[in-house]
Amino acid sequence: MKAGSTIAIAAVVAIAVAAGFYFIDIEQTQEARLPDVDVNVEAGELPEFDVQTGSISLTEEQVDVTVPEVEVTTTEKTLTVPSLNIEPAPEGDNRVAANQAD
Repeated sequence: MKAGSTIAIAAVVAIAVAAGFYFIDIEQTQEARLPDVDVNVEAGELPEFDVQTGSISLTEEQVDVTVPEVEVTTTEKTLTVPSLNIEPAPEGDNRVAANQAD
């Protein structure tokens, strides 16, 4: 039951994130501008490293493990589950100006 609820929650989150791109209408209202900068520098050098690493190996071996035998029964129940309704942002000039100063 825990794995099923985890999968359901992950699915709802994935749908909500994907719907976020559909839900928000973003329009650029002002072009970006980089500052004027004069820079005089000398060329640098990247550092050099001597690296010695260890090793990792993956092996397999057979072991005896006590495993319980479980009998699972299921019943059908009616549950209330959440639903997600998404409405996209309206088209048009419903924009908020972040910075109108020039």
